[in-house]
Amino acid sequence: MSLKVAVQMDPIEGINIEGDTTFLMMETAQARGHQLFVYVAETLAMDEGRVFARGRDVTVQRTFGAHATLGDFRKVGLAEFDVILLRQDPPFDMHYIDTTFFLEAVHPKTLVVNNPVEVRNAPEKLFVTKFPGLQPPTLITWDRAAIMDFRDRHGDIVLKPLNGRGGSGVTRHLKDDPNLDTLLELHAELGREPVIVQKFLPSVTRGDKRILLVDGEPVGAINRVPGKGQIRSNLAVGGTAHPVELTARDHEICAAIGPELKARGLIFVGIDVIGEYLTEINVTSPTGAPSLKRFSGVDATEVMWARIEELRVKA
Repeated sequence: MSLKVAVQMDPIEGINIEGDTTFLMMETAQARGHQLFVYVAETLAMDEGRVFARGRDVTVQRTFGAHATLGDFRKVGLAEFDVILLRQDPPFDMHYIDTTFFLEAVHPKTLVVNNPVEVRNAPEKLFVTKFPGLQPPTLITWDRAAIMDFRDRHGDIVLKPLNGRGGSGVTRHLKDDPNLDTLLELHAELGREPVIVQKFLPSVTRGDKRILLVDGEPVGAINRVPGKGQIRSNLAVGGTAHPVELTARDHEICAAIGPELKARGLIFVGIDVIGEYLTEINVTSPTGAPSLKRFSGVDATEVMWARIEELRVKA
């Protein structure tokens, strides 16, 4: 079957095709006979309840510097598509949330991956709290006194912006670190969102595992190892990807969260596991598929498109 596929993403001209999961999704879709159209969120429009976007038809090829052949801009009603991939990068701010309301207007008649309602309802560092026993000791708050009490109890902690991305703003604080107050003041000046505080996991030096799941089932994993002297393993801030196998604990975590992901229509998800603990459930624009394919030969995007095609046949 041939599907009409729209991709809501950051400008395709500027992506790094070597490591970009969205590009691999598009490449796989094209190879399976699907038609591609790309647009950026800023072109969305709702006119008398109908949702439109202004974008371009595209064909892709794995040629550096010439990876996309684009047609002329045209305005298209999103209800005309069979599938929309919601793939623009965070930050998960009100701009991002507003786009989910636009896409909600066409889903599920047009299948949006991932379900925009559930993307909106599952902030990545909050969603994990629905699964007790899987995450390390965690506090989410605005309250300085609560943060200081948490540090007194756990000693070595990590501070993160609640809706941060790619490791940005993640800092480690020992029990006697005098800089914590300053960092909290800075967070308060930059925005009104709370911070997330977690007990530091020494096992992060051995890597932060990214596990990809399709419709609630694990497909494979990569291990992202931080640079020397660093605690952040995100590839965007200098971490390096390595092959890794799923452990019994990884399968236990996936079995605990998988049914919920499937029920919510969160078809393509990336979770982060450090040691024995689940730290994040990434539902906005999960990455890691090209590295997984390179290391193991497993293509998570092939699995994803096979599942999407099954869902479209049933629709």
